[in-house]
Amino acid sequence: MKPSSLGDVVHTIPATSLIASACPHLRIQWLVNPEWAPLIDDLPWLTATVPFPRSRFRGISGLGSFTKWRHEFREQLRSPPDIALDFQGLLRSGLVSRWSQAPVRVGLSDSREGARLFHTDIVAVDPDAHAVDRYLNMVRALNIEVPDELPWELPSGSPIPNDWLEGVSPSQAIVLHPFSRGDGKSLTTPQIIRFCNACLDVPVILVGMSQPVSNLPGNTCDLTNRTSLPQLVWLMRQAGWIVSVDSGPMHIAAAASPRVLAVHTWSNPCKVGPYRPEAWIYKGRQIFHRRDSPPDLRSSSCHITDNDVDAIAAFATGRLMKCQG
Repeated sequence: MKPSSLGDVVHTIPATSLIASACPHLRIQWLVNPEWAPLIDDLPWLTATVPFPRSRFRGISGLGSFTKWRHEFREQLRSPPDIALDFQGLLRSGLVSRWSQAPVRVGLSDSREGARLFHTDIVAVDPDAHAVDRYLNMVRALNIEVPDELPWELPSGSPIPNDWLEGVSPSQAIVLHPFSRGDGKSLTTPQIIRFCNACLDVPVILVGMSQPVSNLPGNTCDLTNRTSLPQLVWLMRQAGWIVSVDSGPMHIAAAASPRVLAVHTWSNPCKVGPYRPEAWIYKGRQIFHRRDSPPDLRSSSCHITDNDVDAIAAFATGRLMKCQG
């Protein structure tokens, strides 16, 4: 059970892949929000996805809808599972684990909202560790070995139509994802324009879900609000370099490619930064890998200024040129 969010679903893929590889006889079903299902639908070891219609449970009537959904959920399972693994660790996922009627229901020690009351077994985790490392503790608790090299089984994705790209080759471009739902994480419209202007020697492909950005320079291919999740995965695989603020698409980028610079403001890169060791992080006017995060920057709050945007653009452009030889 890991219905959301996008980045958390990405973080759970290595753990579930290792379980499936060690126990190929298992039938594995994954409870997931419908909007994130395309990210895991094609996993070769996955028996089925079970949609968790989170949008139906909002508002005053949400609790009643959630309770009624219990019968629908059990019908989708067809029969109780032998074990339920609650990677989400919230009240709803704890309840769902109980509703599954699994005799063994495993949760993590950092579960919240009383979810642990519904678990039969608790796996100890460090609440300050990266999500991927916390989820891997679930694997170790099942007596499955965790290798040094983790499997990131993302789908190959769906190619973006050539006419959308306006003659731009993604492998020769910087993909910029500047939007995030978290307060204070996104680049502002002037900063997006400044970044693209600073990269005039190379094309920039702008992606994400947000209000349209006007007055973009001629080197920018604007795909804002146009790409599906499979298309975004494909683009991240193909990109010459990627710059993304802390967001779900950033974690897709880091899982799909080592050519990533993640921009952090107030979030802790040790906990929510790109997990791949080759990926780069920008915070507090410093550029580093997650495991080399300066202690004074881990929990500090840093605003992005115009000078930061120039430095980020210069780094990404230089890396792209280096990759191209």
